[in-house]
Amino acid sequence: MSAILAKKLGMTQVFQKDGSLARVTVLEAGPCPVTAIRTAERDGYEAVQLAFGVTKEKHLSKPELGHLKKADAPPMRTLVEFRDEAGELQVGETVTVEAFEVGAHVKIAGTSKGKGFQGTIKRHNFASGPKSHGSHNVRAPGSIGASATPSRVFKGIRGPGQMGNKRVTQKGLEIVDVQAAKNLLLVRGSVPGPSGSIVEVRSDG
Repeated sequence: MSAILAKKLGMTQVFQKDGSLARVTVLEAGPCPVTAIRTAERDGYEAVQLAFGVTKEKHLSKPELGHLKKADAPPMRTLVEFRDEAGELQVGETVTVEAFEVGAHVKIAGTSKGKGFQGTIKRHNFASGPKSHGSHNVRAPGSIGASATPSRVFKGIRGPGQMGNKRVTQKGLEIVDVQAAKNLLLVRGSVPGPSGSIVEVRSDG
């Protein structure tokens, strides 16, 4: 099993054995109990469902608590399915950071930071207009369509709107260190989302 759920704790830097400095993101990964196994015969696809984030029973509904009790798992806040990652896992087993090795490459998916409603310069890296005296087009997007033909704006034109708060997958991230005693993964580079958010870690290969 080369997939796990984790909480982003933040970023730091560590010195490696060769003396080089690595800028890393610290992830609290697992332990994640296996709460369900999906099979092609019964469900139409193959997947494994992992749980993460111990919480109080009052924060979950009775169906959620019943589902977790079938797998002998404590009350946990987050459930995520990983397709084609079941392998030989069985319901009730636990996935830990020991499933990953130093030097391996992973892809991490999470929800990016929300930036709110932004204009085209910040959202799409548009160039600004002239800033000389009398200019009325400093941060405006400019023309977005013709007048007579086609007398409308084409779909998909980049414009202002909601920025961020979307699912983002960062690929090719290298595992710098695995601290099994503390359930920590140290990954080189940045990871999508704010500190404290839940991310999905999969092998990238």
